[in-house]
Amino acid sequence: MSEAPEALVLDELSAGNSGSGGGWKDFVAGSLAGAAQVRMQVEKAGMFKGPVDCLLKTVKNEGILGLYKGMASPLVGIAAVNSLLFWAYSYGKTLQTGSPNITPTMGQIALAGAGAGVVNSVLASPVELLKVRLQVQYNAVARGAEVFRGPIPLARHLVQQFGARSIAWGFWATVAREIPAYAAFYSGFEFAKRRFADLLTDGDASKLSPLPLMLSGSLGGVSYWVACYPLDVIKSRVQNSSAPPRRMGYIAETAKNIMAEQGVKGFFRGFSPSVIRSIPAAGVTFATYELVMRALNSNLM
Repeated sequence: MSEAPEALVLDELSAGNSGSGGGWKDFVAGSLAGAAQVRMQVEKAGMFKGPVDCLLKTVKNEGILGLYKGMASPLVGIAAVNSLLFWAYSYGKTLQTGSPNITPTMGQIALAGAGAGVVNSVLASPVELLKVRLQVQYNAVARGAEVFRGPIPLARHLVQQFGARSIAWGFWATVAREIPAYAAFYSGFEFAKRRFADLLTDGDASKLSPLPLMLSGSLGGVSYWVACYPLDVIKSRVQNSSAPPRRMGYIAETAKNIMAEQGVKGFFRGFSPSVIRSIPAAGVTFATYELVMRALNSNLM
């Protein structure tokens, strides 16, 4: 028997609220190396010897707060972005199964994750545009460029210089990244969670403790970056360019430029700090999501 419409709505709202809570934990656990990741992605080879060198130079020249430069943008938007992401993912699963109580196949998990990535791009693209451009300001003074103190002055500047559409700068590059990223993100988590449930709780994932949920989330986080990292490098390059792209082929054009400048290695600069920080970040996010969903669903019954 199909679920009542009210039950379906409440389930999706619960998913959104749980994703919001998980998102804040993700921000706290995983934002430390964000500036180093973006700086390595957009700078030419030779600027930094590696992730550690980038971190050390950042702290030396800008202090410890330099590691959190550009975090005001995701700090403001993290609740909305993660709520939308987890709501879309939960809704995508329900659309395929017809009920939130039916366990989806791994293929359905991947498809729901990919769809959630597309929806999530609407908010994630402008948030990341502002974050990326703020994080690479470390040499702005030396270049004689204007320095922005936060996302609002930067957003105002972009709109004044390039028009309102500039807030969508790099939108299709974000979509291209989010589709494989979130298909792998949720598939990695769900695969590990089901394996832990088979080993520890006779197949009942609802009885898993926080530790296996965190370990499952960590696999999801690693899977995210393995699936999409070259596309993330392209997105960062696009969003840090001197002007918004004018043609739809800008993703392939940017990829050709990276290949010509740095070879295949250019698509993986900053990969290690991204993966390392995703382990605690995604672990905490998914564990929080699952535990909050359990609490909300128990209160609704």
